[in-house]
Amino acid sequence: MKDALFQELAASLQEGGAILRGKKKATRSTTLQWPDAKAVRNKLGLSQTRFAALIGISPRTLQNWEQGHRRPEGTARALLRVAESHPEAVLEALHR
Repeated sequence: MKDALFQELAASLQEGGAILRGKKKATRSTTLQWPDAKAVRNKLGLSQTRFAALIGISPRTLQNWEQGHRRPEGTARALLRVAESHPEAVLEALHR
């Protein structure tokens, strides 16, 4: 590895450590927003059991999302975002 690149990487690691320890403020931050599973389900007018079956998860998983014990991740989060924006399209595509 070239010395300049190594020095840049080492400086970046030191800066990250200082941020984690609270000695330095991060220059930017990202906040992730999770879709509201209950609001999406209500928008579609489905019970927990039917909605869970429609998107291929267990009713208990859906309950955990709705109660805030867990958050949808990956594909499930993406599907909920689409359902939030285009509920009719999701119902049409998944109800076949």
